Amino acid sequence: MTPRTSIFARARLILIATLAAGLTLTACGNSGQSQAEQSASPTASASATATPSPTAAYKPADSKGKAQNVPVPVLPEAAKANSKEGVEAFARYWYDLLNYGFETGQLGPIREVTNSTCAMCGKVFPGIEKWSSNGRWIVGSEIQVQAVTSKFAATVSGEYQVAVQSQQSAGTLHNADGSVGQSVAASGVLGDLVIARYVDGRWFASNVDRLGS
Repeated sequence: MTPRTSIFARARLILIATLAAGLTLTACGNSGQSQAEQSASPTASASATATPSPTAAYKPADSKGKAQNVPVPVLPEAAKANSKEGVEAFARYWYDLLNYGFETGQLGPIREVTNSTCAMCGKVFPGIEKWSSNGRWIVGSEIQVQAVTSKFAATVSGEYQVAVQSQQSAGTLHNADGSVGQSVAASGVLGDLVIARYVDGRWFASNVDRLGS
């Protein structure tokens, strides 16, 4: 095999691998080649349209089974800023993660942005873990954040307070056989306080607790 033939053979292998990956590639002969070189050179033009993988549809939990394909909340751009708007957006995001925990039983995402000594976490997380294990699941109990406000005044320790007003919808806690183990009534208006700190370019919840508790 000549060096030129080897080069073209490798080019064809690259082309085949690229097409298999679903990309579009067009390869053309070099107009600067001699007629003899052009006749010896492979000229190929191929295209393929990438076919996106079907996204599994989100299905909320109901009396028949657990929630499926629940999307993990994405940190909004606004919540990345070290500002009043940023810490307020982060507080809303924190409750999105809490709702994700209620739906899926997965508390990893919220724990990544929360201190392990968080007061509300110590009260709520054990219940979520209990009713998301051994085939059990939670229906409802979604927290609807109604208002978020911060004076954006740093404390002596460099933390910021965010007042959160919310309500939690009614829910049912199902056993593995589908029976209702417990029913939870909708709450009245709730007031929470999120204590947040900006660390290494992102917000972190030092503590979250219910006002008046």
